[in-house]
This record gives sequence, C-alpha cells and structure tokens, in this order.
Amino acid sequence: MDRCVKAGLGLAALGAMLLGSAPAEAYTVYVSNEKGNSVSVIDTATMAVTGTWKVGRRPRGITVSRDGKEVFVCASDDDRIDVLDAATGKVVRSLRSGPDPEQFILDRSGNPLYVANEDDSQVTIIDIEKNKVLAEIPVGVEPEGMGLSPDGKVLVNTSETTNMAHFIDTKTFQVIDNVLVDARPRFAEFTADGKFLWVSAEVGGTVSVIDVAARRVVKKITFKIPSVNDEAIQPVGIRITKDGTKAFVALGPANRVAVIDAKTYDVQKYLPVGQRVWQLAFTPDQAMLFSTNGTSNDVSVIDVAAEKVVKSIPVGLLPWGVAISPN
Repeated sequence: MDRCVKAGLGLAALGAMLLGSAPAEAYTVYVSNEKGNSVSVIDTATMAVTGTWKVGRRPRGITVSRDGKEVFVCASDDDRIDVLDAATGKVVRSLRSGPDPEQFILDRSGNPLYVANEDDSQVTIIDIEKNKVLAEIPVGVEPEGMGLSPDGKVLVNTSETTNMAHFIDTKTFQVIDNVLVDARPRFAEFTADGKFLWVSAEVGGTVSVIDVAARRVVKKITFKIPSVNDEAIQPVGIRITKDGTKAFVALGPANRVAVIDAKTYDVQKYLPVGQRVWQLAFTPDQAMLFSTNGTSNDVSVIDVAAEKVVKSIPVGLLPWGVAISPN
C-alpha cells in the first residue's frame, strides 16, 4: 500500500477514535460570542472553526431556521435580532425584538419567533417574514429561558427574578399558568413526549422536573461534585435525548456537564469541560453534544454514546449560545 494512503487511513482512524465513531453526516455549528460581537462557525467534519461572522453587540441567544438557510442571533445591547444568510455569513435583515432580547425559540412551523425580552419583563411574538410584532406578553421579572412543547401548543418562559415558569398558550398568547421553581431559572426543556418540562435554577443549584399536565414540580435534581464548592454548581443549559433516556445539564462555573438518567433522575457522572459552561446543543443525529465554555473561550465536544469529552475547539470571546444546522 502507498505510504501516503497509509498515512491518510491513519488520520481517518485517529479522527474516528477521537469522536468515538465517524459522524454519519457533517453539520455546521454556530456559536454566539457575547464579548466578541461575533458568531464562530464550526464544521463537524473537521472539528475546526471555518469562519467568524460579525453581528450586533452582545450576541446571546442563537438559532437556525428550519431549512438551515438563516441564522438568528439576539443582539442584546442593540435591542434587535440579526438574521444572517447561512451561506455567506452576512446580516441580511434585523427583526424588531423589544428591549434586550436574550433567548428565543422558533415555532415548530418556522414562524413566528418567540423572544424573551429581559429588560421589560415580556415575551415578544414576531412574524419573521413580515418583521411584525404579533403580541407582547407580560411575564415575570427578567425573562430568559424559552421552551416549546413538541406539539407547539404550549410555550414556556422562565423569569430569573420572579423564579417562575410561565405557561403560555400559543394560540391565544395568554399566560395560562405559573409554576414556582428555585432561584434564578435559566433554561426550559421539554421531554420529546411532552409530558415533562425540565427547568434549571442557576442560584438554586437544582433542576426542577415539572409534570406538564398537572403543572407541578414532581422532582428536584441536585448535584454534588467532590472538590467543587456548592456555590459553583450553577445549572444552566439542558438537553434531553429524543429517546428520553439521558439528560445533560451544564453546571456553569463548576466546569462540568452532568449526565443524568432521565427516567430515574439519578446523576450518573460529571464530564469535565471548559470554564463556565453555559449552553448545550445536540447534532441532529444526537451523536455529539456541543457546550459553550464562556471564560475559557472554547467549545467542548461530547460523544453522547460514550459519555466522554473528545475535543475542545477555541472560538471567540465569551461564547454564550450554540445552535446546529438541521442538515
């Protein structure tokens, strides 16, 4: 066999080993850099940054259109949402978001966009095609987390200071219930069957599991890491596998991602990642999970099946949010 061919096969084998197994498809990962005023673009085939796109000031929440052609970024300090062409990285338009947009979520149909406006205690509903505000819904103080039920009928917003999960009817745009959780809730994630909602509490140090039908907390998950102060364990981002067996929780300055049995709610292990781990995103095939690590300015790549960190990728300043192309 030719020496160059052997070398190439060796590199391919090394790449497969690093990632547990070769990915079935290559995806594009988008990371918002809060202090860099930019978006870092990562190709999962090479696990390298392929571009850096300039956006508005203090980008945080980030998501991708259903067809993968546009990237939406909350430019929080500019009170707008930048829409970028995924092919060119250029800002093609901006949406009226209301003051200080932090997180958002697209409707299952791809329109409208549900936005948490941190500074005025409301959720703004935006028709992204017409750039028109459809509704402004009063919620608790400092709204942040945004979750949408699998059937698209219920939107949930978490308010950091009011310490509540607000349940909103997506047809009437009315708050239909409120559930009290622990201090400073940051993220809301429905299970794939829509029966449960997981809400992280950064200051409370817990994750509340809410029975969606009953609208009550049925379990509080706590964390204990040897040699890490309890005050440093600050749950933020949550992701749950489609089959409902595993959950991953970013634990902020504890610099760990917790792996949880999503049926028993037992914490199975803690994966060391970068510093101040914040948000998480699966690849569409759920083979990999990406975490943003704010103060180490990198992204960790987790092999989901192996429950192991396989790579660290440097990005911009203070990475905050992460979203991945659907194809």
